[in-house]
Amino acid sequence: MGLLRWLPLLGPLVLRWLLGAQAADHIRIFVVPHSHMDVGWIHTVQESMQAYAANVYTSVVEELARKKKRRFILVEQEFFRLWWDGLASDKQKRQVHQLLAERRLEFVIGGQVMHDEAVTHTDDQILQLTGTAVPVARVPIAVGAAGDLHARHGQVRLLLGCDEQFFNAPVQLSNMDLLLDHINTNVGGVSAEYATLSDYFHALHVLNLTWPVRDHQDFLPYSSEAFEAWTGFYSSHSGLKGLARRASALLYAGESMFTRFMWPAPLRPLDPAWALQQLRQLRWAVSEVQHHDGITGTHTPEVTEMYVENLHAGMQGVQKLMASIVLDRTRVHSGPQPGGHFAVVYNPLAWTVTTIVTLTVGFSSASVTDKSGQPVPAQVQGMPSAYRLHVLTTIPGLSYHRYSIRPTEEAQEDTEKTATTKAITLRFRLRPRRRTEARSSRLVSVKNDCYTVFMDLNTNLMHSIWERQSNRTVYMTQEFMEYHVNFNLGEPNLSGNYLFTPEEAAEPSWGAVRLEIVEGELVTEIRQYFYSTVTAKYHSYAIFSRVAHVPQDSHGELLCRRIEQEYQVGPLNMNREAILRTSTDLNSQQVLYSDNNGYQMQRRLFQHHEKNKIARNYYPMVQSAFIEDSGSRLVLLSEQAHGVSSQEDGQVEVMLHRRLWNGHMGAIERGLTLNDTSTARSLFWLLLGPRPGIADLHPRSGLALQHRPIVLLGELTETAPNSPGPWKPEAVVLPPSLHLQILSIPGWNYSSNHTQHLQSLQKGHRGGAKAHLHRVLLRLHHLYEAEGDSVLSQPVTVNLKAVLRGLGSVVAVEERSLTGTWDVNTLHRWSWRTQDDRQHRGGSDSPSPPQGSPNVTIRPKEIRTFFIHFREE
Repeated sequence: MGLLRWLPLLGPLVLRWLLGAQAADHIRIFVVPHSHMDVGWIHTVQESMQAYAANVYTSVVEELARKKKRRFILVEQEFFRLWWDGLASDKQKRQVHQLLAERRLEFVIGGQVMHDEAVTHTDDQILQLTGTAVPVARVPIAVGAAGDLHARHGQVRLLLGCDEQFFNAPVQLSNMDLLLDHINTNVGGVSAEYATLSDYFHALHVLNLTWPVRDHQDFLPYSSEAFEAWTGFYSSHSGLKGLARRASALLYAGESMFTRFMWPAPLRPLDPAWALQQLRQLRWAVSEVQHHDGITGTHTPEVTEMYVENLHAGMQGVQKLMASIVLDRTRVHSGPQPGGHFAVVYNPLAWTVTTIVTLTVGFSSASVTDKSGQPVPAQVQGMPSAYRLHVLTTIPGLSYHRYSIRPTEEAQEDTEKTATTKAITLRFRLRPRRRTEARSSRLVSVKNDCYTVFMDLNTNLMHSIWERQSNRTVYMTQEFMEYHVNFNLGEPNLSGNYLFTPEEAAEPSWGAVRLEIVEGELVTEIRQYFYSTVTAKYHSYAIFSRVAHVPQDSHGELLCRRIEQEYQVGPLNMNREAILRTSTDLNSQQVLYSDNNGYQMQRRLFQHHEKNKIARNYYPMVQSAFIEDSGSRLVLLSEQAHGVSSQEDGQVEVMLHRRLWNGHMGAIERGLTLNDTSTARSLFWLLLGPRPGIADLHPRSGLALQHRPIVLLGELTETAPNSPGPWKPEAVVLPPSLHLQILSIPGWNYSSNHTQHLQSLQKGHRGGAKAHLHRVLLRLHHLYEAEGDSVLSQPVTVNLKAVLRGLGSVVAVEERSLTGTWDVNTLHRWSWRTQDDRQHRGGSDSPSPPQGSPNVTIRPKEIRTFFIHFREE
């Protein structure tokens, strides 16, 4: 690699300088060397370590030590951790400490991976991060072309490096030395220097320029070529996306359960080191899959296996931990058992939750009783190979209930005490698809206290929904459709792992529908089976819609006001992309709202592009999307990430599954095809009603779906009697506008005082430290937007001593940075002048609580993190 290879870089830099010459007389180039190392893409993590990643750290550290002017930034902590723990010598570790102290080596972002920006949830982003310096590297081509302001101020950042670069740092840095010397000697008006990102942003800050403000709109959808759209990966590898979110939810529950068990004091033996190891294993697995070629589904089959194996192993460990806390060491079951068993149902949210939990059992009749032997409302319904048991439960925040489940033939003689009912199934004729359908008068209804769902018996499709609160009937139908994909090897842009490039509008993917209605006193389920033809033996698609029969009171409102839908899709034919299209008579004007990483809703206006219009109007739906008119709002809540769009007025379509064979030879040779032969299963909740009421329910319902109660099953034997276990925690309940985003014992073995910790490291006191078990990490999130609701959008002040009294006596509240890494009182954030005449700076506008005060105020959409210190018993 010679000097000439780098000279083409000068062209665009000098051009930018000339374009901005009126504003800047000198252009200063900050060359930021880095290595982009994917934590799973073409190779697994172990393969990457052996092939190049280890050499990056070894050779870069050596080369930085040789010349003082050189700089380097590191991003992915997973590779660094493996190198540091398994390969680095004592000399190399000393060199790293020295380079960090001199600010010539810099950790950027500080996360285990460089997470994806579109399909990851905010909770999981925070989990895998330990710092925040995020440069924008990927933007749509149109935004990038217009963003020539990093030129008008004369400060230009050049990121030097790409995939798998700097595994041979002596050659690359030596060539860059020559290039920098050439620029500084021979190019007038231009200087170039090595830099870290801190160097670059510091140089910008001291200029005290005025900056434009983009408001809260994101940059999606991304593109790297004109007319293309990186919108396919929103739905690629649907199964992995679902597994990642379920693992995250299990980790969330396991963290709070372990914390509650340890405070104020454990009531029975449990090795804390073992417990923390189970949590750490799942923390790492959930963090790892957030990588921008992980949860996106843009990797090889071997890498999929790596992610799935790590997630399953971590989930099994946390399930064992939770079982050891609440199941009295009895054997845990995951499937139906011929005899009786008991279920422990844990609510990980800091609210009282009324919901229906569903278990699979091996018997057709059952008796369900609570800890005092009283019958619990439940319902049994048949399945192809077993039986489904629905149990109604109301559980306070961060608490659990324990239920005994017995076959009725083994139950006590007093059968009148049972509250379990059986569902009955109504079956309707198979109906072929017709080209056009007038609205039918042959309707069958399914109703609860909040909705009446009408099914059209001429088509076996949904016809409409009447909702009680506004007394309005919204015409609504749902059908599965498919986009057909171009497979012409000569085409430059083909649908693949990343891109979505449909040939034409979606077509119906079914030829007939079979309808069943399973009526029950607790739950009624509508089953729609979609067949490719009227003679097909097996269905290709299915929708299972459920409404709960519970009163619309304060506890049952969230349960009554949702329609649960489970979608089953595939296996697909090759080069098909499957969607569920919901068409309504709402006058939505083709305006769609979708969430930004599960945190904030974004308004998506339909863009009438000349080319590739369908794909360029797709957006990520990490957790929710909605359409609305002046009277009603229809919200779709999802368990996992999908692509979503509104191609016509009153429509919303969700991409559920993709199976593609990318025609690009490079992708085929690397194994980056998307030949996903699985059956995709997705869970959604639908909310329909007047806009103010649905706006109130939306955030809490989204969390109720994301963090459903965890069910642990044990065998009902003499060693596990029908009595509560020894651990009986007091409920933790927050106001309805606040979410307990994390309650955890992180177990970090470093001092929360960074100055003391660095001094300890510099003195050589490394390793061997025990995990700190007395720091409890607490994060609170205000769910509502400012000016959204007269009550719920107000700032909320809570007394943490009162809220957490079940864990012990709070003696200190210490506010931290978002991830918990820094004491906020030690942070000195820069302010930036902007065109809206405001001074923008990071962090909270809310003051930290006075030392010793337990009262904290959370403002709308604010997230605040604390260390809580309890008095040791």
